Amino acid sequence: MSNIHQVNRRDFMKLFGLASTGIILGCTAQTAKKKFSPEINKDFFAPNLFIHLEKNGNITLIASRSEMGQGIRTSLASAIADELEADWKYVDVKQATGDAKYGNQNTDGSRSVRTRLEPMRKMGAAAKMMLITAAANKWNVNESDCKAENHYVINTISNEKIFFGDLVEDASALPVPNEDNIQLKKVEDFKYIGKTLKSVDLNHFTHGTATYGIDVRIPNLKFAAIARCPVTFGTVKYYDSTNARKVEGVEKVIKIDRKKPGIGQQFYGCLGGVAVIANNTWSAFQGKLDLDIVWDFGDNKSFDSEEFKKTLTQRIQKNGKLVPGSRGNVSTAFNNANKVVEATYHVPFLVHAPMEVPNATAWYQDNKIEVWAPVQDPQTARAELAQFFEIPLENITINVTFLGGGFGRKSKSDFVVEAVTISKEIKAPVQLVWTREDDIKHSFYHATSVQYLKGGIDEKGNVSGWLQRVAFPSIVSSFKPLSDYASGFELGQGFTNNPYDLENFRLESVKAEAHLRIGWLRSVVHIHSGFGNNSFVDELAFAANIDPVQFHLNLIGKDRVIKGKSDYPYDTKRMKDVLNNTAKIADWNKKRPENHGMGIAIHYSFYSYVATAVEVSMNDGKVKIENVWTTIDCGLVLNKDNVINQLEGAAIFGLSIALFGKVSAKEGAVEQNNFFDYQMTRMKHTPKIHVDILDKMNEKPTGVGEPGVPVMAPAICNAIFNATGKRYRSLPLIDEGLI
Repeated sequence: MSNIHQVNRRDFMKLFGLASTGIILGCTAQTAKKKFSPEINKDFFAPNLFIHLEKNGNITLIASRSEMGQGIRTSLASAIADELEADWKYVDVKQATGDAKYGNQNTDGSRSVRTRLEPMRKMGAAAKMMLITAAANKWNVNESDCKAENHYVINTISNEKIFFGDLVEDASALPVPNEDNIQLKKVEDFKYIGKTLKSVDLNHFTHGTATYGIDVRIPNLKFAAIARCPVTFGTVKYYDSTNARKVEGVEKVIKIDRKKPGIGQQFYGCLGGVAVIANNTWSAFQGKLDLDIVWDFGDNKSFDSEEFKKTLTQRIQKNGKLVPGSRGNVSTAFNNANKVVEATYHVPFLVHAPMEVPNATAWYQDNKIEVWAPVQDPQTARAELAQFFEIPLENITINVTFLGGGFGRKSKSDFVVEAVTISKEIKAPVQLVWTREDDIKHSFYHATSVQYLKGGIDEKGNVSGWLQRVAFPSIVSSFKPLSDYASGFELGQGFTNNPYDLENFRLESVKAEAHLRIGWLRSVVHIHSGFGNNSFVDELAFAANIDPVQFHLNLIGKDRVIKGKSDYPYDTKRMKDVLNNTAKIADWNKKRPENHGMGIAIHYSFYSYVATAVEVSMNDGKVKIENVWTTIDCGLVLNKDNVINQLEGAAIFGLSIALFGKVSAKEGAVEQNNFFDYQMTRMKHTPKIHVDILDKMNEKPTGVGEPGVPVMAPAICNAIFNATGKRYRSLPLIDEGLI
């Protein structure tokens, strides 16, 4: 239930240092229902977002979700401002601390807009009604004779107008409107929603004044770096800090024990190691390099990712566990098929590698903890600290900074736990900064996967049977030991909710142990399903001698709405619309130059529909990505420019996965170190990217940050086949000599 209510000004000022006068509205978010129930409770401080209107007209929005480049602060602000009829130049945003009072603050799953839009709009609308009432009382006219427009309330009879700020005192004394009386704008009346808006943080970003985690400075701050065991879960057997202590600036060296929640949660907490504390970051880094450590590598020392790939490939050829949702009889379909196609696909381990490495500033004192960090999930960080250090939750403050990239990595709190551990030990505030090598070698990785697909094609070129076996280490392994099979919610990311109209469909899950810490990465399991499904459909289309676009359309079948457990039923027409639109803007049937090829892929993720076409050129056996065309149907769009930015970013992210992304391990240790051996897409590899947004403003808003990723790798591989006649079923393509 969402509740709008007036907020105690003293509490608000204490937390955010804002002016003492104004209208302040909060919105409590609880996950049980999204029903909106306004109430008046001046002493109740449990908001998700606030509206704070001052006498000078300034409006401050307190954002509960983390900003990591996805533009969420601007998007949510625009929803309130639109309904409020605010002038955008008066809008400012401040970040909330981590607290359950704000509802779910975990910024992942491309869900911030789709879960917060309606409450945000209603907050703005309620504030507007209060301002109109205050103005009507001043003029002694009916509220129906007044309207709000561009930061003023206008008397439609006399054309008089009153500035929002001049109504603060009168409006703040009014009760919050009842839900039944709150009217939201019609789509055609939107002023900001669905338009292009400048980011509220643009000046900070462009002038270097934005505060990221690594920018935090507080008095008497120390700096720390940690040497961790090369093998995940290894421990310190012995260490000598003599040489490290000789580095100028190094003040202390301490051993950190591994912290873990206990039975049932094996991978969270911190890995442990040896920490070097100094009066500057460089000295801490240098001192860490000069440590002499003997490690106990533990049971994981034998892990070899290449051998593991071979093991999964062998397992995938045998029967796995049948997954619910399978239907029909694929064996009969294959026996009666005109053609049978088989293929095996592989995706390696991947790492997030955000430009800003994990870091946290912590101050443990007087049985209280305060943290400043770029975290995606401040409440989980707070809860872990309460558990590990046995401190009441109310004694812990998590200040959320800007994130210099996150992609899921910063939803984990290990680096925060490490910083607090050090601060407690040295009795001083400390900033812990990971090196790039730390980030790549000790992350929570996106799981490797192997898929086996087998399809039957009848005489008409239709798919008569589809068998798919999937094997990848489950993210559940980070919470629960011995989780060696993919979970149901992971298989629901593009496998069990396969978009095709298949009469005979069988999905099997195959055992895959976790030897590294597994975590969320942008678009998560959809990376696997998107690659396998779209690559295989292209192979089936070729075998059937049918154009890939038409083959996708045939597979999707008739227009139908498939209801699931969520409030977002799958609409096959919407998927066909994005596919047809992409074929149109890419001029799919156009004759291309020699050695050029076109590939296409579609995917449904985070309730959004995406289709991407890619044009490649081949020269001396090397591939160049020339063009990318993407269409998205994400329902109601808040900020068109932001959606385009996210789809462009997703294309670059997916390009990095396809061309370069690979984490490998030998003797238990990750082999990659930095961007020289875990490469990213650079300008010379970047294609022209074209984004089209379908106008579906009357539909519910859906995810944007992640849906553009899963289609990139298969579209590229399909385009290479179109150009060369050669299939590439294993990523990254740099391993195939194509880069």
